[in-house]
Amino acid sequence: MKMRALRLAAAIGLSLAAGGAMAATRDADVTRATLDNGLRVVIVRDTLAPVVTTEMNYLAGSDEVPAGFPGTAHAVEHMMFRGSPGLSKDQLAAIAANMGGAFDADTTQGVTQYYFVAPAQDLDVALHVQSLRMRGVDMDPKEWDKERGAIEQEVSRDLSSPDFKFYTQLLEQMFSGTPYAHTPLGTRPSFDKTTAAMLKNFHDTWYAPNNAILVIAGDVDPAATLARVKAEFGGIARKPLPARPAFAFRPVEAKTVQLPTDSPYGSVYLGYRMPGLTSKDYATALVLSQALGSQRAALAGMRFDGTALFGGFFDESMPQAGVGMAVGIFPKGGNPQPILAKMQSILAEAAAKGVDPALVDAAKRKAIADLEFKKNSVDGLANAWSHALAFQGAASPDAIKAAVEAVTPAAVNALAKRTFDPAHAITAILTPESSGKPVAGKGFGGAESFASSPDKPVQLPAWAEQAFAKLDVPKSSLQPVSYILPNGLRLIVQPESISDTVELYGRIKTNEDLQSPKGEEGVANVLDGLFPFGTEHMNRLQFQQALDAISAHEDAGSSFSLAVPSAHFAEGVNLLADNELHPALPPQAFAVVQQQTAGMVAGELQSPDFLFELGLSKALLPAGDPQLRHATPQDVMALTLDKAKQYYAQTFRPDMTTIVVVGKVDPAQAKQVIEQAFGGWKAAGPKPDTDYAATPANQPGKLHVPDASAVQDSVDMAQTIAVTYDDPARFAINLGNQVLGGGFYASRLTRDLREKHGLVYTVGVGLDADRHRSTYKVFFGCDPDKVGAASALVVQDLKQMQQQPVTDTELMQAKGILLRRIPLGESSFGAIGGQLLTLAQQGKPLDAMTIAGQHYLELTAPEVQQAFAKYVRPDGLVTAVKGPAPKN
Repeated sequence: MKMRALRLAAAIGLSLAAGGAMAATRDADVTRATLDNGLRVVIVRDTLAPVVTTEMNYLAGSDEVPAGFPGTAHAVEHMMFRGSPGLSKDQLAAIAANMGGAFDADTTQGVTQYYFVAPAQDLDVALHVQSLRMRGVDMDPKEWDKERGAIEQEVSRDLSSPDFKFYTQLLEQMFSGTPYAHTPLGTRPSFDKTTAAMLKNFHDTWYAPNNAILVIAGDVDPAATLARVKAEFGGIARKPLPARPAFAFRPVEAKTVQLPTDSPYGSVYLGYRMPGLTSKDYATALVLSQALGSQRAALAGMRFDGTALFGGFFDESMPQAGVGMAVGIFPKGGNPQPILAKMQSILAEAAAKGVDPALVDAAKRKAIADLEFKKNSVDGLANAWSHALAFQGAASPDAIKAAVEAVTPAAVNALAKRTFDPAHAITAILTPESSGKPVAGKGFGGAESFASSPDKPVQLPAWAEQAFAKLDVPKSSLQPVSYILPNGLRLIVQPESISDTVELYGRIKTNEDLQSPKGEEGVANVLDGLFPFGTEHMNRLQFQQALDAISAHEDAGSSFSLAVPSAHFAEGVNLLADNELHPALPPQAFAVVQQQTAGMVAGELQSPDFLFELGLSKALLPAGDPQLRHATPQDVMALTLDKAKQYYAQTFRPDMTTIVVVGKVDPAQAKQVIEQAFGGWKAAGPKPDTDYAATPANQPGKLHVPDASAVQDSVDMAQTIAVTYDDPARFAINLGNQVLGGGFYASRLTRDLREKHGLVYTVGVGLDADRHRSTYKVFFGCDPDKVGAASALVVQDLKQMQQQPVTDTELMQAKGILLRRIPLGESSFGAIGGQLLTLAQQGKPLDAMTIAGQHYLELTAPEVQQAFAKYVRPDGLVTAVKGPAPKN
């Protein structure tokens, strides 16, 4: 029914002449309309949870920026969070915090997106905010001066990564002379020259209803929602739009880039220009990429034959062009040249002889199935529609499906021949350096960070104040059915009919630190690395072929998962069970995985991240604590296949296993399928204890891990805390954390450390609660010379939480945020599966989130104060710093 509805919606073309009456097309799932002012609207009803996602897609990004100012669109995105006429930045921040969900944005080459993920009850608030920001934005020069500093810190963070450095060089080489030659991020020199007036001009030029597509997905009434959209946006005038930039791509000249990295492993990349999202060949490029990235393909085979730690292929597509990238990973101290040669040989063969048609067929089926899987998340569904309409210029996600279905092996081979020419390849080798001389932090990018926390309570506009005035515990949309099978395995089934798919999440409760013999550290990692090598009944290629035949995604090990079309649920479960219960564990595979694991461990032991975590753990835990165990290369190389098999037999037990099934399946049918596949699995002996024991309170301390090239210090201020995941006091601590630092938009720590004193960019706080031991942590990043001042303010704010109750305004806002987050935890199959799995393995009732909501609703400010006074020790923190040494 759902797919039929989507096809019908895609098939109905709708075009209106300027000035014509608003028109709409509807069916049970999709409502489309174009307002008189040109705003295109798509409403996709999704009843998975009482949650809604709104995505406003402006068809302008870094492609449209003035010459010499590559980050203009990105800067406008930031300034959209600094207030609009009728909505101050403080009001906007408070509204976003009260909604409790995601409120963010991203800038790409051709599209800038602004999105809310929020409880469905807040849809009107989200739409009104989007409407006000389309009408105008406050581009106060003083506010831009403040935001310029924040966005330049973001630039510094990203450009410190060798991966991102390579990416910028790749774009410069591959797309010279076009807007794609620079990233949407921008540069510090261009931001230094950018004025608020320039940003306002960009907004006033491109942020128009006739240059936007609004996608709304979630549990909404389509007719009422469309009426609300018309009321909010219908009065905004259309604007004449400038001409779009032209793209005249030059031939790519081969280039090799060599960069150091402080990652525990090295990377080899081979990049090629490929068709973009709007190209007639895009579907062919998508299938080619997925076929080359298949676990049955030769690039992935480098992992299985020991050539590399990992091999694969991925693509990143922009509207006018894309980048295809082969990747190989090598251990610290390893030689990248054999991997590079193998990758070059594989792609040369694809160009000369074509791609295995069986891989092409499997890639097509998986790409089509993945479109159906996107329905299993409210925001994923909105993203799929936004991507199809705004990025690809398609009528719907189903248009992509039709294009993929039409791809032929001959078309894939022709594209491979045109693409994989060594004369047009961009090569990069990122080599790990010694741990004492790190070059960059791991990874790049991350969540944007925009709004400020006000110094005093904010008076919300009447329309927002009314929306947040009443607090209620939301009604859960979950009705899970729970079974205990005769062998002790627990099965939980949550039926959902939003798509024709089923997702399964499983976990065996194990703990290598408590279950592996001394000297066998690393055995769990080696064991998990063996599961992809097939089963006793099928080798790895046969097993993957069986998965491909039913368009399934499967992972086995101590944590396992399956995503499969509902029609093939039983087949998928049988394959998963065969892998879990009868892994091949072949000797030749053991030798490969052992060597790979030892290489990874050798790099990790010298990495700043590992040294930072180990140093902090040693400061928090008593000497000899099992949580301090870690593998060495010598430990790993001393392992034998028999020891791995013994660990498997000891730890993989049905009575320590929970399986959660979410999707289009009847609970009784799921029970029958799971019992048939896993019912023969037996456990011997008593259940093991897999929970760490309680620990005494730690002593205060300080430590510094050198990372000389880091621009900023990463700081954790942590302590052990006597609040476990079963302790009722956790509710008061969580509520207080929300006031203190649990959310960028409403945080005492953000106000004091960032806004008042300018010491940090972001700061957060968290309680990591276990069964018998827990850790309380405040974390932030700042310049080395500001760590002392920032740390002192953290201690000051913690003491204030102990010395006086939080205000009524803070308490109500924190409660509202935590209550609104409850339905957000049910807005995707993955969130549902993860929540039910965690609750079951912690021994909690499956409606524990509703119970928590009632606790939050009833808590008082003195109770929060008492919990902080009793359990938090501001003078007992260990301050761990990773970064350059402070300058004297």
